[in-house]
Amino acid sequence: MVNVVSILLLYGLVATCALKLTDPNEPDTYEYTSQLRPLGLEFAEFFKNVTLESLGVSDSKLASAKDVLCMAKLAAVMIGLSSRQIWALKMIDSWGTVPSGLLTGNVYDLGNFDECLSINKVISGQRITGKYCFLLANKMRIATCFPASCSSTQMEPFVKKLMALVHLNSSSIDMRISDASCQTSEIEPWDGLTIFTIVILSLMTVIVISVTIFDYFLFDDHKNLPALVKAFSARANSRALFRIVPNKSNSNVIECFHGIRCMTLFWVIYSHEFIFYLVSPNLNTNDLYSWSVTPFSSFVLHGYFSVDTFFVLGGLLVSMIALRHMEKSGGRLNPLLMYLHRIIRILPVVAIAIVIYMKMMTVISGGPMFKNGYHGMENCENGWYWTLLFIQNYAVLNICLDHTWYLAVDMQLFIISPILLMALYKWGKKAAAGIAVLVVLLSGCLFATQMVNHYSLLIKNKDGNDGVANQKLYLATHTHAVPWLIGFLFGYFLYINRERKFQLSRPTVWIGWLLSLAMLFASIFALYPASKWTAPPLSTLEESLYYTLTRLAWPLAICWIIFACMQGYGGLANSFLSTPLWQPLSRLSYSMYIWHMFVQEVNVRNVRTNTYFTNYIVMQRFWYDIGFTALMSYFLYLIIEAPLCGFDSLLRPRKDPPATNQAYTISNESNMENRDHDDQSDTEKNPINISEVPK
Repeated sequence: MVNVVSILLLYGLVATCALKLTDPNEPDTYEYTSQLRPLGLEFAEFFKNVTLESLGVSDSKLASAKDVLCMAKLAAVMIGLSSRQIWALKMIDSWGTVPSGLLTGNVYDLGNFDECLSINKVISGQRITGKYCFLLANKMRIATCFPASCSSTQMEPFVKKLMALVHLNSSSIDMRISDASCQTSEIEPWDGLTIFTIVILSLMTVIVISVTIFDYFLFDDHKNLPALVKAFSARANSRALFRIVPNKSNSNVIECFHGIRCMTLFWVIYSHEFIFYLVSPNLNTNDLYSWSVTPFSSFVLHGYFSVDTFFVLGGLLVSMIALRHMEKSGGRLNPLLMYLHRIIRILPVVAIAIVIYMKMMTVISGGPMFKNGYHGMENCENGWYWTLLFIQNYAVLNICLDHTWYLAVDMQLFIISPILLMALYKWGKKAAAGIAVLVVLLSGCLFATQMVNHYSLLIKNKDGNDGVANQKLYLATHTHAVPWLIGFLFGYFLYINRERKFQLSRPTVWIGWLLSLAMLFASIFALYPASKWTAPPLSTLEESLYYTLTRLAWPLAICWIIFACMQGYGGLANSFLSTPLWQPLSRLSYSMYIWHMFVQEVNVRNVRTNTYFTNYIVMQRFWYDIGFTALMSYFLYLIIEAPLCGFDSLLRPRKDPPATNQAYTISNESNMENRDHDDQSDTEKNPINISEVPK
């Protein structure tokens, strides 16, 4: 997700690449680079007469069987090279060299990964296969290829000799072979959790296919499907997912929600593309530094405002839909049932996501940068249970599935919502005034936290407490309660004025739009001059005011856009946001939120050659990843999310009015528009869940 850690990472990495890479002013830089020969040739020359001493074994009596085996394989490679055998030439040909473009930030030479791993030759009864490893030279990563029988430890003496051969000063350049990066063509056996994940996905796929066939041949009337068939049938779920509901078919529907959700989801995924480009083997990583101080970069660096958009939507839907239900049920509200339905909808999908992220990346893909799969593997192994308990934003600094911090915050706010709902229903405007006071108090708490502790979210103001500041300022629930409560109050406003048509003059409408747009663009661009590396640093007071006030300005602007579109003052904005074509993607948006980072990481780490960074290329990658994310999300929606939602619907009393079914879960809250339409049976099992699509 694009949280503050990601933004700091963006600033920090580009600064590091720009300032700490090989310094062209260093006197020996040109001498070093001019004398470096292709490392594969150096390797071949060095091992022409391979001996145990070459491997660092001074006494042949102390040589282990592994040392002898490695020496024999290296000797076979040399014999193969002298006789120009293709398999041996491949081992040298697949090596990388000192990256070209060091001064533009290129620190990778990936060589030829597949060529190295394709080596498989039997010589004198011994099988020789290739092992691909990175040679680490300070910040550089250079591809190497050895016989698989040789370990990185056995190659260390070679590295030390290689430094002398290429005239590199060992005191300034630390060269070693990264054992953690080594890969061979041998497939590692699956562990128990990987097997379990594959079995679960395969079993669900078989069930869905079987029920879909059953549905297709035995049921002509889709409106009278049995509940279990409706839950598991891909045909029924696809019909509901891609169903287009005409606008104005229900006066209670907020039609612009679909467009707001989808556009914000696009913003989320597009911003993440830039984050993942930081770990790409870019030829021009230094350009990220210059890009980060351009006005356009503000849309990405401050893309975390999309979180506030979804908090506004989430709070609005909780209050408006639940109050409708309470009105029809005489003020009754069952918090335990609310929590149960929410957990059924959210928890299993998150649990499946954890194991898929951890175990399936290396199963479905591979490449020179794909040794360990998911970047947060260690965090998940050590703290997966915090994510399932929805308290990971407080429990740990390094979150398993880092974009799920939002689920924790949203769940914690949802837990307190019954208290606020009952207060609103019982005391009305007095309770609303109390909630408004709470908004002010929470804003003051945020301001005081930043002022007292001198926390900063700008990398140039950092003093080493990045992780703590991120947890206290960004991941903490109370810092996001303000936009959620503003949305909650706005939902109450819409509820009590649900039949009212506001007559606004043209100047009033223009003032409303100008103020809302001013708040939106000021939130994004207010720090632009101050965020430049050459600009004077912001004081703690200035940054605290910015961070606190934008938590108020952004949600208020979003509320105006929704209000204007509902009341007929949206103009072109309403026409765009309310088009029915957004509906299918909006229903799929929760799945896309859960899975898009899986697709992005797979695509960014299975590259075989260097990448190049420009805004246009990132946009190309964005649409590429959007397509694969939509396909993956649709598949997993059919076999995971939709069946679970169907199970959730079985727990609902069939005698309840439609509004009752809308009061309990995020899924229902987000799908308010569809559930308020007449075909309740088709839509009740297809949640949108978009109120959980943060950055």
